[in-house]
Amino acid sequence: MPSFDIVSKIDLQEVDNAVNQTSKEIGQRYDFKGTHNEIELGKDRITILAADDYKLQAVVEILKGKLSRRNVSTKCLDFQKAEPASAGAVRQHIDLVQGISKEKGKEIIKVIKDSKLKVQPQIMEDEVRVSGKKIDDLQEVIQLLKGKDLGLELQFVNMRS
Repeated sequence: MPSFDIVSKIDLQEVDNAVNQTSKEIGQRYDFKGTHNEIELGKDRITILAADDYKLQAVVEILKGKLSRRNVSTKCLDFQKAEPASAGAVRQHIDLVQGISKEKGKEIIKVIKDSKLKVQPQIMEDEVRVSGKKIDDLQEVIQLLKGKDLGLELQFVNMRS
């Protein structure tokens, strides 16, 4: 029976490259001279330390630009609340969202079932598998989900016939 998987994954190497480019640009820009600003990538989180709110927003915008040039969707970023750090600085954590949560999986399944296509979606850990008798139905599901904004960057993998 033909099937495919719906996943939400990030290319962490591209994220690392974007963070490094952002760090380099922060070091070279005139408006950042004489202040302490840094950005670093952890396991599943990016941490930005900036001298003030204005510089924090500037670093975030630079990072978004670098990510989009590397084809990494900003939908995978979960911005936490900015918090004060030492010496008047501001720190912000940005979580990297990978995988499809149970709630989002149920939302995806509801969209598929509401379309009345003859396919069977099911949640499998952090992905959704869709199977059906006709490949055309599966391709219609892909087009349907590409047209919806579910708040996640979705990829469609493992198409089997």
